Amino acid sequence: MSKAQVVHELGPPNAMTWQEWPVPDPGPGEVRIRHAAIGVNFADTYHRGGVPHPWPVPPCPVVVGFEGVGIVEGVGPRVTEFDSGDRVAYGIPPLGSYAEVRNYPADKLVHLPDGLDDRQVAALMMKGMTAHYLLHRTYAVQPGDTILVHAAAGGMGLILCQWAKALGATVVGTVSTEKKAEAARAAGCHYPVVRSRQSFAEVVGDVTDGEGAAVVYDAIGRDTLRQSLDSLRPMGVCAAYGHVSGPPDPVDIIRDLGQRGSLFITRPAIMHYVARRSDLERTAQALFKAIADGILDANVNYKYALRDAVKAHEALESGTTIGATVLIP
Repeated sequence: MSKAQVVHELGPPNAMTWQEWPVPDPGPGEVRIRHAAIGVNFADTYHRGGVPHPWPVPPCPVVVGFEGVGIVEGVGPRVTEFDSGDRVAYGIPPLGSYAEVRNYPADKLVHLPDGLDDRQVAALMMKGMTAHYLLHRTYAVQPGDTILVHAAAGGMGLILCQWAKALGATVVGTVSTEKKAEAARAAGCHYPVVRSRQSFAEVVGDVTDGEGAAVVYDAIGRDTLRQSLDSLRPMGVCAAYGHVSGPPDPVDIIRDLGQRGSLFITRPAIMHYVARRSDLERTAQALFKAIADGILDANVNYKYALRDAVKAHEALESGTTIGATVLIP
């Protein structure tokens, strides 16, 4: 019998219970995976806590998590692309990765190339694919662009800083402490801004001689969105892909977007960018190449046993973590 972190009622971190969790034989189109490493994302806390999110949470009891690396133990009917013993990875729902063993749809799974570390990939899979579409498709960052990255020392922010620097962008990033500013700077953020001490919109203005940023990647939400819009150049893009501080206030398209300079705002979500199999494979391969080429490092600074997932969520919600967290079954 496999074990998992099971949520019987949505709530705080201790809503998760470490217990036995039956895993049936894989059904049609499914693959059974034994996890080697499991990624932890802030979105997991939304799912566990009942915070609104683009990805629906199945009725309780439920196992959260949507990012993992492991070995195929069996395949269901109509699965032809995977065999037992294959190394595989995934970074999108359905939920259920906080488990020793799970079944997962083969059409959302990718082969993991040899030579890549399980923990690095588990920590990077969803965040890395998200960074890819944010930097290449939501807004295609060009050499010389100035971009603004919020939460630049978080697991997602560090990836954005690394990849954006490699693309030739000038990166302004917001953080909450001087220690996090140093972490962001080491990852490629040229101008870390401690939000409690400086106006990031003013820093962007200084860096760009008043023009503004080409794009802002805002995962904070309510506390930053208005000033994020103030940081953009005319026809700039606000990619509001998260809301750690809560959902932002409604946006007035005339006052907030039109009068600020014909701005664009979008709420991008990975499931739309990798909905087609061809997009999923292309995005995953770009991520694997960036890891292999040394462009990206997951900064896995926190490793917890899967049985200690409650502690991992408590640390993540405290706002004190720097870099990525993984769970080890």
